[in-house]
Amino acid sequence: MMTEPLRKFTFDTVFDGDGQIASAPVRAKRFFAPDEVEQIRALAYADGERSTLARAEETKAQALTAIASAARAALGALAGAAHEHRTACAELALAGARTIAGAALERFPTAPAEAALSSLAREIEATAKLIVRAAPEMVADLQAALDETAVACGFAGQIVVKDDPALSLAAFVLDWGDGSAAFDPAGAAVRVGEALEGALAAEGLHAEAIALPPSTADQNEASHG
Repeated sequence: MMTEPLRKFTFDTVFDGDGQIASAPVRAKRFFAPDEVEQIRALAYADGERSTLARAEETKAQALTAIASAARAALGALAGAAHEHRTACAELALAGARTIAGAALERFPTAPAEAALSSLAREIEATAKLIVRAAPEMVADLQAALDETAVACGFAGQIVVKDDPALSLAAFVLDWGDGSAAFDPAGAAVRVGEALEGALAAEGLHAEAIALPPSTADQNEASHG
């Protein structure tokens, strides 16, 4: 018969019939030399320090990301407020300009036609007759003002001012056969308002963005990428 080789008794844990530990091996105590203790302590301290620094860096990155997000939101709100302020200021300035222009035209209703005649002097210098249409209440004053302007700018042709009830105060139409020029204060005010509104809308749509420095999280991602 073959028999199993003898094994050294290892004194493992023994349980009794009730499942309780009857006996257990005695674990030998290990003693560390002072230099080993110091080395273990140093390693544990270094691991703890690295873990603390890693948590601090992570917290810092999260804080900087939150600050950057808040700053971007604030800049967006600030840009909107600035645009609203510019719009309000422009509308106020336009309203003031309309009031001043209206008062000036009431005080000097012939001035726009005189300025137009001076500007067109070279273009109409060979014209024999210039027909001017204006509001009925302006005919006499405008005839005298344009005759005087014609002498000053060297226009030798005849100027005939006719009344046109469809025209408002300070409005006029110049007709010299080969061309014409006209001015309507109400229409000019509308065009100026539309131009201003378009400029403000274009500025609002294409406002220059303020660049923010990259956050620590972005820099870390870039460095690891």
